Amino acid sequence: MLKNRQIIMSMTLLTSSLLLAACGSSDEPDTALFSLAVSDAPVDSADEVWACFSAIELIGNGEGTQVFKIGEHSNAIASNDVCKDASGATIANTRGINLLTLTGSDSENILTGVKVKAGVYNQIRLVMANGSYVQVAAQKIPLSVPSNELKFDGVTLSAGGQANYTVEFDLRQALVNPVGQAGYFLKPRGVRLVDNALIGHVEGTVAEALLINNECSVAPTNISVPVAAVYLYPGHDLNVTDLADVGGSESIEPYAVTGVYYDNVSAYQFEIGFVDQGDYTAAWTCQTNDDAEADDVIEFISTTEFVVNANGTVVQVNFSVD
Repeated sequence: MLKNRQIIMSMTLLTSSLLLAACGSSDEPDTALFSLAVSDAPVDSADEVWACFSAIELIGNGEGTQVFKIGEHSNAIASNDVCKDASGATIANTRGINLLTLTGSDSENILTGVKVKAGVYNQIRLVMANGSYVQVAAQKIPLSVPSNELKFDGVTLSAGGQANYTVEFDLRQALVNPVGQAGYFLKPRGVRLVDNALIGHVEGTVAEALLINNECSVAPTNISVPVAAVYLYPGHDLNVTDLADVGGSESIEPYAVTGVYYDNVSAYQFEIGFVDQGDYTAAWTCQTNDDAEADDVIEFISTTEFVVNANGTVVQVNFSVD
């Protein structure tokens, strides 16, 4: 009798264990690790560009809106005291970042390795806060973001994967100072979301002889001022007459724009970080002023074609004397 009771108890424990294991396997959703960073392509019309970040939102995938607040969520970056309200008080749960310190392939994580349900999300939103500003000499000029948020298309997060994304601010396209309006505005144009596994970085030079031959500035005393500009366009075999400036009406808009800077020794360098993999054409000009709100006439001196590969590969693009 005792033996039969022991058998029944053992079978009951075994059955319970199997049921618990089955429940843990089927009811626990597959997850992914999600990280988001910010980076910037430089602009020469400002000394500093301070953007105030408040939260990151993942929307959809049956989860509604998941909010990861700066300085509050354990996976989000710590808050700081940069972002102030109209009375000068620090805005809680905000992080002010000078975007001009994150040029080229440099970036800063604002959300790191948060565990979320794997699947398809409809949208990512980067929630901004008041207090953003542009520093020009000794003057702090308010910087506004429409609706205080930047919206990006959705992403697919694979089960068991680690997804790392970067918001790239191309300030030559996104930062505008409209005539007749107070302050700067940060427009969605020129701000893009990229998958770090599917991007590369572009680095290059323009030969000094080319600059001299085309009457560009050379060896400036202030090396923070660009001597030329490089425009990046998607695709090969492009007609130069179809290449638009920032805010231009031509048919092919620039993917990114950056300045060419003297290294105070002998080289004239440029870089564009976080570029989606694919075919590109780079065009350079001596004209460094391009009004993002106007259709300017930009005369490109020459172009070159190249391919950007994934996984953070750096491609070297040089404009040299033939």
